[in-house]
Amino acid sequence: MRNAPTILHLDMDAFFASVEQASKPSLRGKAVVVGGLGPRGVVATASYEARVFGVHSAMPMGQARRLAPNAAYLVPRFGLYRSISEQVMGLLRGLSPLVEPLSLDEAFVDLEAGAVAWDAASAQLVGERLRADIRAVTGLSGSVGLAASKMLAKIASEQAKPDGLVLIEPGTERAMLGPMTVRTLPGVGPATGDHLRRAGITTVDEIAEAGEDELVRLLGKAHGHALYAMALAHDERPVVAEREAKSVSVEDTYDVDIHDRLRVGMEVQRLADRCVRRLRGAGLSGRTIVLKVRRYDFSTLTRSETLRGPTDDPAVVREAAARLLDSVDTTGGVRLLGVGVTGLADYTQEDLFAQAAAGAEGAAGSSAEEDVAEPVTEQEAVAERRWPAGHDVRHAQYGHGWVQGSGLGRVTVRFETPGAPGPGRVRTFRVDDPELEPAEPLPLVPGGSVGGVRA
Repeated sequence: MRNAPTILHLDMDAFFASVEQASKPSLRGKAVVVGGLGPRGVVATASYEARVFGVHSAMPMGQARRLAPNAAYLVPRFGLYRSISEQVMGLLRGLSPLVEPLSLDEAFVDLEAGAVAWDAASAQLVGERLRADIRAVTGLSGSVGLAASKMLAKIASEQAKPDGLVLIEPGTERAMLGPMTVRTLPGVGPATGDHLRRAGITTVDEIAEAGEDELVRLLGKAHGHALYAMALAHDERPVVAEREAKSVSVEDTYDVDIHDRLRVGMEVQRLADRCVRRLRGAGLSGRTIVLKVRRYDFSTLTRSETLRGPTDDPAVVREAAARLLDSVDTTGGVRLLGVGVTGLADYTQEDLFAQAAAGAEGAAGSSAEEDVAEPVTEQEAVAERRWPAGHDVRHAQYGHGWVQGSGLGRVTVRFETPGAPGPGRVRTFRVDDPELEPAEPLPLVPGGSVGGVRA
């Protein structure tokens, strides 16, 4: 482990919900919950105001509504979140060549590798400057942890929440960790925590006192060794820059189980096309097509097929996904479908026409796939007119706004923009109003950009 706190962990505060609050003046300081709004939806992120009521990520949305019935419930805007994440990651890469993103809103940074910090004082200055830069560029807050290891830096950022900075001085780690609950350590979830509690171990100090042999007896060799080392604050893991993507995939969960085999097939085709769009957007291709099916009884099946070479051809992926579906029994109903591509490469083997036709009746099979593709596009266009709660719209007369809700042939819109001094006006329209259309998000700060487009 290092002798200086030069590993930084950044965790954006309630990221999705904070983006929504920043872009919608009427929601600032209010309870906001972002996630799937259907009967089977789950919470992706809850604002700190919503957490007061017990709402947290991964909670079923129905339970969240019971706990916080007056919160604003919004559908995620992942395109906007990714754009803001790229801005934040750009600031981190300006500090060091070693940046290890863990998700859209979280990353480790090796400050020593960037020669921007070498002791506690310089690391503290870098952390404070980073937080200020993030606020200036995005209007959002992030919490920073600084320590001599990745494990401790992450623990420090958790202690810093929300909107703070915590630095753990080398030499103080054992004293700081000792009284903390065992759940503080990475890899100790509810099941492991309960197992340790039944053995009389509830704090990190008690893990260290139990000894390595006892932990191995309780948890097994690998987990026992790792947990004992963490309790002693030993963590030699390096910051690894830009982990390569191992797969590209998309999936949908359906509010009502799908029983019709034709509908299941059309959904798989639609998912295959979405997966290819994401694959091409990343400049990748892949050899192995994967189908995921979660059935009515929650059993999950995966099927895969490996091609002769990498591809980003939608016809090839649709054909392979259809063949995989043929091997799955869906008569009881389907609640989730997914299509993915693995074995990624940054090139495409062009001559794959034989693969596209494999398992089909020559050219007739190809044209059948094309016939399926057209109605799917129309379905996606209709879905856009459903006006998801929280998404951006523009009205020819009233300007930019966002959807508060829709139903019974009506859509309610609040017309306001980021940076406005107060809540905007609310108007209700027919869902087919020709003057109302979906819009791109606006930058959160004046002069900022979204998706590379500057305001």
